[in-house]
Amino acid sequence: RWRVHRRRSGAVGAAAGRGMTGPRELDPVIHAQARLRVVATLNTLGETNQIAFPGLRELLGMTAGNLSVHLGKLEEAGYVEIVKTHRGRTPTTYVALTRRGRRAFEDYTAAIRELLDLP
Repeated sequence: RWRVHRRRSGAVGAAAGRGMTGPRELDPVIHAQARLRVVATLNTLGETNQIAFPGLRELLGMTAGNLSVHLGKLEEAGYVEIVKTHRGRTPTTYVALTRRGRRAFEDYTAAIRELLDLP
């Protein structure tokens, strides 16, 4: 039964009084652990590259259903593009990070760095 409280230092109050802003907000779409793993993995691909759904699922060690749900949320935000096609007679789904998704991930990682630099 431990409670952890973060004490506000005088520096935070003083900074706020001088008109300085606090750290950036973390993007809630990316912040969920599974979606962060998805975006971080897709970010390693080149801008014009995509990965087949089964390959992404295997890399992340996620179930197909779980990955589908998280990809749906990322697609709604415009962070990923999902393309369903056929390879011969076999249906294939490809996933890629969009430019908007890359920018959101860059902003997210910058916000994390800001948080880590706080005293």
